[in-house]
Amino acid sequence: MEEHILTVGLPSGSLMEPTISLFAKAGFSISGSNRSYRPSVDDPEMRIRLLRAQEISRYVEHGYLDCGITGRDWVEENQSDIFEVAGMAYSKVSSSPTRWVLVVPEDSPIRTVKDLEGKRVATEAVGITKRFFERAGVNAEVEFSWGATEVKVPDLVDAIVDITETGSSLRANKLRIVDTLMESYPALFAAHGAWKDPWKRRKIETLALLLKGALAARDLVGLKMNLPEKSLKNLLEALPALRNPTVSPLAQPGWVAIETVIEEKVVREIVPQLKTLGAEGIIEYPLNKVVY
Repeated sequence: MEEHILTVGLPSGSLMEPTISLFAKAGFSISGSNRSYRPSVDDPEMRIRLLRAQEISRYVEHGYLDCGITGRDWVEENQSDIFEVAGMAYSKVSSSPTRWVLVVPEDSPIRTVKDLEGKRVATEAVGITKRFFERAGVNAEVEFSWGATEVKVPDLVDAIVDITETGSSLRANKLRIVDTLMESYPALFAAHGAWKDPWKRRKIETLALLLKGALAARDLVGLKMNLPEKSLKNLLEALPALRNPTVSPLAQPGWVAIETVIEEKVVREIVPQLKTLGAEGIIEYPLNKVVY
């Protein structure tokens, strides 16, 4: 009997911890990630490989990985011919996208991309940057940066193209954003060969469903309570945030149980109102997945 194994590439570096946490929420326990690029996972049909996010799209394209999570920016940078299965709106510290930005020192005379004609620019994303300048009709010299790109201006280069999530590092280094080249989220990508394989496609689709469910549950909690039935209408009118809760009769006549899913940040505001409206036994509980 043929052994079915799905080889999945996950990003090392800054995205590793949030990615492994996302997999845990989705129901996959990954261990040994701090010691090996071949961590174990509690799914006998899955093999995990930890690689640099910059490389994953190339290994998926060449079929060494069946699928992988990496940023759309690195797929663009590598011009990889792979299939996007599902977007994954998460990043290192928030749910905001990362941005590739054109940056100069605060006191630089450079104000627009046109001002970089004939200038030198350092970046890790050489392909993205060169194509950006080509579209702008600007002839700039673009060189690869091995890291610590923000310290190279103005002594070594005139500008840099760097990745940022919050902009705090740029501000700390007294840098100013001139333009944004692209925004990027991670996504689950599949090799065309794996996507054509019926078993692998089903496995990848299941993985995508569970990961998206985990992401959907990220800012939500479950809320349940008991309430006098006569107060139900007033409660729903007063608290539209509860939307369409599940209402079930209790064994005690005249009482109902209410259960709903709600944004976690809303709970602290409505619990006092729930008590005022007669709710009892209010329970808040975490969610791992919400599958729509």
